[in-house]
Amino acid sequence: MVTTQTTTSPTPAAPPTDARTRVGQFMRQLQDEICTALETLDGGDRGFREDSWERPGGGGGRSRVLSAGNLFEQGGVNFSEVFGDRLPPSILKQRPEAEGHGFYATGTSMVLHPHSPYVPTVHLNYRYFEAGPVWWFGGGADLTPYYPFAEDAAHFHRTFQQACDTHHPEYYPTFKRWCDEYFYLKHRQETRGVGGIFFDYQDGRGKLYRGTHAEGVAAAYSEGRGELEPRDWEQLFAFVRDCGQAFLPAYTPIAERRRDRSYGDRERQFQLYRRGRYVEFNLVYDRGTIFGLQTNGRTESILMSLPPLVRWEYEYQPEPSSPEAELYNTFLKPQDWATWSPT
Repeated sequence: MVTTQTTTSPTPAAPPTDARTRVGQFMRQLQDEICTALETLDGGDRGFREDSWERPGGGGGRSRVLSAGNLFEQGGVNFSEVFGDRLPPSILKQRPEAEGHGFYATGTSMVLHPHSPYVPTVHLNYRYFEAGPVWWFGGGADLTPYYPFAEDAAHFHRTFQQACDTHHPEYYPTFKRWCDEYFYLKHRQETRGVGGIFFDYQDGRGKLYRGTHAEGVAAAYSEGRGELEPRDWEQLFAFVRDCGQAFLPAYTPIAERRRDRSYGDRERQFQLYRRGRYVEFNLVYDRGTIFGLQTNGRTESILMSLPPLVRWEYEYQPEPSSPEAELYNTFLKPQDWATWSPT
């Protein structure tokens, strides 16, 4: 465990002068790499449709959507780079010291909704933000299976754990707990899926956890480790790059392993029902959705994360001892997937 007790400075050290250019280039490259690999994985002849857009207040982006593919019912991979003079309330609430400054934000986000109920939905988002003396990195990736395969959850977590451990031994255990906390539907009292990693407001200072649940397990874990040794912009950028490039090896083997498994109407209907939870989370809790709408982003790009088909059912209860019940009883509760063993 590498920790030191330090006093957090009021503001982080300034980023390099070419920070925006370098991060923007990486986010574009990440979008390109993911889209190219997903088109190969899908194996269809449609490919991604691209829409380039401009934001009235400054900046723009590229939205890419794949619909009715062989593997993916719908998938979207977005790149955005926006700037402006007025910060949205969602940012000022967390970082009031940014008030009065113009802002710059760039990132790549992705959501995939496969046809098969046995292939999980998956989400990725990495972002960078600047406002005057304030800057930070945020992001993560999480897996939302509809049917319980422990080896899939374990593979996903271990891949991201390896990417995190390359940079700091406390990253994965903190950001895994933060992910479980963030992708939690309070009104349903269940997690959205099996999690992954999630982090935000990382500027290399102080404690790792910067969330809003001071009494939660992520905060408690981070508090127990104290303030980490200072990490500079270059170190954090390298960490984000490795996490972004960990996505394809984390997800592709799972999709290839499950894509040809046969299923019936029961499994399809359960998938559509569980997709309703995805809609509920994104429209009620997701900070990226809130930030995009508050900054007058492109609505079609912001809401591309929603599935094309979904259903709700009143008072649904899974049959006892069924795969659906196992999902609820085990997979929708935080587990230590990285140490899972078939024995």
